[in-house]
Amino acid sequence: MIENRTVIRVKDVMKTDFGTIDGIATVDDALKKMKSLKTAVLIVNKRHEDDEYGLITSGDIARHVLAKDRAPNRVNVYEIMSKPVISVHPDMDIRYCSRLFADYNLVRAPVIENRTVVGIVSPNSLVLDGLYKIIQ
Repeated sequence: MIENRTVIRVKDVMKTDFGTIDGIATVDDALKKMKSLKTAVLIVNKRHEDDEYGLITSGDIARHVLAKDRAPNRVNVYEIMSKPVISVHPDMDIRYCSRLFADYNLVRAPVIENRTVVGIVSPNSLVLDGLYKIIQ
């Protein structure tokens, strides 16, 4: 018996306002951009069409720069970013997206459609925006 249940898709809960940065930028530049955008995550742009997107978080900066007493203006984003990143499609059911986050211990995932980032999703948006819609 197929249960009639509401399907909430990633596109329904993703944030479309996200920051990007080039890998060649310094961590100092990334920090300034994060502060001005009030975010802890930036998508790292592709260098060319066959490249993949990257991700830099405040946690990466804490682990690889602050904890190691490195100068933020002497470390490039590409040295400490995660790349390639696990991404999701906007039409994915948030239940599967949530499993992906749990299985791989993700804090954010870019939402990619036609090889272009269209948004970003987090566990908070999956639960507070997605699950909340289901229980309504």
